Amino acid sequence: MNFDRLCDDIFDLDPKIRFAGVCNDVGEVSYGGQREGVADLLSKDESRRSNLQAIARWALRDSLSPRIGKGRYAITEYQKIKRISFPLEESQLLLVTTEVDADHNKIIRDVLSMLRK
Repeated sequence: MNFDRLCDDIFDLDPKIRFAGVCNDVGEVSYGGQREGVADLLSKDESRRSNLQAIARWALRDSLSPRIGKGRYAITEYQKIKRISFPLEESQLLLVTTEVDADHNKIIRDVLSMLRK
């Protein structure tokens, strides 16, 4: 899968998407990034720590997958953003952040459709 293209396509879904990127197992964004013209809310180090926390949460979810199935996505709403995580192959996560008032249900449905292709 072309992850750079995937991130570009995700930005095309909704102008309220702030960030679309693929994070590796050490918390670094390997593909994609922040939408042009959108201010970062976290420093580079804070973003990496946040990514590592997301990876750790997926590892905990995966421990239950034999009983309840593999997780498809997770969403957290903060006061300033929503963050949606989608598991990818080889311990990578697709991370999408949006404005709080974004239609996350539509975004999730569309991203899951893209990932199935």
